Amino acid sequence: MKSTPDLLDDAARWEAVLARQTDADGVFVYAVATTGVYCHPSCPSRRPRRENVAFFASGGAAISAGYRPCQRCRPELPPPALRRAALVAEWCRLLEDTPPASLSTLASHAGLSPHHVHKTFLAATGLTPQAWARARRRERLTDGLLSGASVTASWVEAGYSSAGRFYDGDGASLGMTPRSASRGGDGVTLQVACRPCSLGLALVAASDRGVCAILLGDDPAVLDADLRRRFPKAIRRDADAAFDALVDAAVAVVDEPRLAATLPVDIRGTVFQARVWQALRAIPLGQTTTYGALAEAIGARTAVRAVAGACANNPIAVAVPCHRVIGRDGALTGYRWGLGRKAALLAREKG
Repeated sequence: MKSTPDLLDDAARWEAVLARQTDADGVFVYAVATTGVYCHPSCPSRRPRRENVAFFASGGAAISAGYRPCQRCRPELPPPALRRAALVAEWCRLLEDTPPASLSTLASHAGLSPHHVHKTFLAATGLTPQAWARARRRERLTDGLLSGASVTASWVEAGYSSAGRFYDGDGASLGMTPRSASRGGDGVTLQVACRPCSLGLALVAASDRGVCAILLGDDPAVLDADLRRRFPKAIRRDADAAFDALVDAAVAVVDEPRLAATLPVDIRGTVFQARVWQALRAIPLGQTTTYGALAEAIGARTAVRAVAGACANNPIAVAVPCHRVIGRDGALTGYRWGLGRKAALLAREKG
């Protein structure tokens, strides 16, 4: 991925257009004088001649210059990565129903094929929709039991259709809380680096699937201890060139949040946390929401406190934008990495 300074150069922008770089979507748009339209850099349409192309920092700037949005790549909408995050968050909400929505229902709701839904959901969460629904049901079961509810009340509330289905399934392994990834990073290999950024220091950790932590602070030892607490069983290995480039991209996201949609992430947590974090990624740049609205968005209206807890435990700063959640009265409320950083991020995104 090219850093923001690189993509402010027209020559680099033209290279991104020629390569149809998806990681440049949301960073700039290009307009074609001969057609009068503007596009995302990744637009699949035929490449124009260079002398007919102009670059703009936003779609609004292109419209002000007299261009209209391309009907093929829809650059007036958020970048495709953000639209996918919003879709996954909505699918998670539908899977929360009892009984959970079927794959065909999810596909019909989104106007996509079942195969496309299956592939997109798996890439975003690490689980198929059916496996996600089972894991979420099992998690509700465990939460009910830990709260002191009876076994019968717990399986009914969790969404099991009968005692037989419960005892033939998850009833055989009570107490094993499902996870979208192994607890404590068991079996995962991480590469780790700490770099300076505009908000102090950023500790970046990544698995083979993508960035699983961006921790902000001022003391590298404190950040490393936080990472070890989150992934106590993870195996570390030496950084390679590909990881170095990924760290550059992650730091670029901290300095320029509009690049967040282009960063590959590996979201690791409980199924409920993953739902909240996916919903956070669907909040548009420059906008904020409240904990109550976020809870309602994921279909868990009464779980405001749990939603706030998931936000507080988010390990991927900025790329999973928990800083966009504020209090009902507009107050910044808490932020794991400091209210000063939260205020700076929000001001940067609205500026």
